[in-house]
Amino acid sequence: MSIAFLLTTLVVVATPGTGVVYTLAAGLSRGRRASVVAAFACTLGIVPHMLATITGVAALLHASATAFQILKYAGVAYLLYMAWATLKDKETIAVDEGAAPLSSKRVIVRGVLINILNPKLTIFFFAFLPQFVDPGEANALPRMLALSGVFMLATFLVFAAYGVLAASVRSHVTSRPRVMTWLRRSFAGSFVALGAKLAFTAR
Repeated sequence: MSIAFLLTTLVVVATPGTGVVYTLAAGLSRGRRASVVAAFACTLGIVPHMLATITGVAALLHASATAFQILKYAGVAYLLYMAWATLKDKETIAVDEGAAPLSSKRVIVRGVLINILNPKLTIFFFAFLPQFVDPGEANALPRMLALSGVFMLATFLVFAAYGVLAASVRSHVTSRPRVMTWLRRSFAGSFVALGAKLAFTAR
């Protein structure tokens, strides 16, 4: 395993994006358990992109402007929905120590969709993984699977760390409605900004 691959992976994973925003929101709203579940969900959302790369579907997205645009705008629409839900649904960002735990299924579905509806992730895998795998080598497929596994593990660990850190400051925002209102607006704005960024990015 090359140092270059590990460093590149850490930089990509640690850079704030939709998954990080979602995991932070989960940690602030429902604590450590929810943040870890959110991190797992975002990591799970990487699997389709990984499989698309290995099976060649990524090449289709890269070659077909229509396929790429359809998936891209589906992702934009979902990010805008997340922004709306964050503003309107106070359960999304709300610290209530006595509240029932948010459904793990709901957290996982949202987290998975955030990453599935991101065509740039497929293109990233398509451009990133082959740089560290020789197509001519006999173990190319197992090596690509191994590198993808390392990327997913790094994603889970980094996202979970973000979420746990966010959960650790929950007590500082409890019973402060203005702070929670500001947080909801900030996260909603982040989802809108990320959606706009995705909308204006080209292949």
